[in-house]
Amino acid sequence: MLHTRISQARSVCGDVALWGVLAAATGYGFRDASAASPALDLLLPLAVLAVAVPLSRCRPGAAVVLVNGLCALGMADSATPANAHVLSLAALSCLLGIRVAAAGRPLLVLAGCLAVDLATCAVLRTPAVWWFYALTVLPAALLLPWLAGRHWRGRRELVREGWRLARSLEERQHLVAERARLTERADIAADMHDSLGHALSLVALRAGALELSPDLTERDRTDLAELRGTIADAVEQLRETVAVLHDPPGTETDAGPPVNDTVEDLLGRAVASGVPVRWERSGSVPTLSPLAERGMYRVVQEAVTNAVKHAPGGAIRVRITHGADRTRVSVVNAAPPADGSAHAAEGPTTGVGRRGLTGLRERVTVLGGSLRTGPYRGGFRVTAVLPHQATARPRSPAPGPGTAPGTRAGTRGRHTESALPSRTALPGASDTHAAATPESAKRLAFVRSAARRRSVAAFAAPVVAAAFFVPAAVYLAWQLTASVLPPSRFEELATGRPRTELAPLLPARTYPHPPDHARFAPRPPGTTCEFYRSGRNLLDEVDLYRLCWSGNRLVAKDTVPASRP
Repeated sequence: MLHTRISQARSVCGDVALWGVLAAATGYGFRDASAASPALDLLLPLAVLAVAVPLSRCRPGAAVVLVNGLCALGMADSATPANAHVLSLAALSCLLGIRVAAAGRPLLVLAGCLAVDLATCAVLRTPAVWWFYALTVLPAALLLPWLAGRHWRGRRELVREGWRLARSLEERQHLVAERARLTERADIAADMHDSLGHALSLVALRAGALELSPDLTERDRTDLAELRGTIADAVEQLRETVAVLHDPPGTETDAGPPVNDTVEDLLGRAVASGVPVRWERSGSVPTLSPLAERGMYRVVQEAVTNAVKHAPGGAIRVRITHGADRTRVSVVNAAPPADGSAHAAEGPTTGVGRRGLTGLRERVTVLGGSLRTGPYRGGFRVTAVLPHQATARPRSPAPGPGTAPGTRAGTRGRHTESALPSRTALPGASDTHAAATPESAKRLAFVRSAARRRSVAAFAAPVVAAAFFVPAAVYLAWQLTASVLPPSRFEELATGRPRTELAPLLPARTYPHPPDHARFAPRPPGTTCEFYRSGRNLLDEVDLYRLCWSGNRLVAKDTVPASRP
């Protein structure tokens, strides 16, 4: 509300200031006029300006028409067509270009104003000076300020659009940075879940096995029980932390296995920790791609970790079967020895433990494989089928801001594969191709196209106007200047002398547009009279010299006033 009031007050102050400037110019022109009427030449123009200036905000074309009417009314002056209203006309024409984006209607308004001015000259049968004024000064006052206003509008729109695009890019950059931060959190969560969670589960299991050692005292067993409980609590806290750090569903984690670590190494550490694991591999070992090797490692690691967590003490059987082009990995855990059946069946599918299987399913799907999980004979089974030469496929969710297919943003110095789809394409990432033209690019192309159209109009409109007005204006100017007889030469002309002697003093042409009071003024009988202008002023009517000839001899000369007596 306050901003609206400030804007309205600013608009009112601007209109008052503009009216004050134009009113001052009108008053100055009224003071210089010799025979001016206060009502018609001062009060009426001030009232018209008081209406036209605020009207130019909502209907700038109508404001231009009103002020052009003042200019047309000023051409009824018999002394000179020039008046101060042309300054007001130029100002409102400029506002027309600034406040109206389209070019069609303003051009119609300007053409209509010029037609009114020329029709006024024709109706009033004004002399050539008035026609010259209507063909030169008034078109310039209408067209050139309008073009300047359109240029100002186009420049302001380009600046505004540039700032808008800058804000958009800044917001986009913030989104990219925020997504990179969330991606880093997901990577940390993946590391903690896949590596630290697995290790803590094995430590807890080994501590439980040590409790059964006959060489320990009751105090040692109590300490080991407390240690195992503390480790179990730490595992739960770790999973809660992973739940907090993890990205929204649909974000793929990418924690790779330790360098040079294999499935055999992973299962060997589990056996050494007391986990009852039996595993077998069938079929000839093929050459697996790094992606397939990593996927197989993660399947075994996640399944064994979940079995140790939710079915402690239960037997685990790992079977890896190599086919012609695919490898099948199956991990089955039996129910725990005492009352663990229900817990083993529900554990991997509920609670935070579900998060690891969800990420594992996404990983296997991306590699072109399949993953099936579910209860099996009182325990739980995880089965994955992976292609030997796995190539990453784009996931179904649409990429976020800044993401492009086929790019990879590595984080924290971890080894990455360029074939994997990226979660975030940070600024500067290579091989980025947008699937569709961005909205900012479309908007920029539109603004540039509009600027080009304005530039074409800025050049074409003066050319068209010049093709129409310049020839007539040049011809009138030539007629007005080629028929000028300087006063000094007029004094040298002596009556009674032949034309041949006076020809060097005469202009090349006579003035062809004398006013009616000069044309029909009394003349010596039997003579032919010619008229010459006494000055070169193109915007003011000057006195005329009349030379009357009888045959080839000058018989009379006199001066005809510019205005009708």
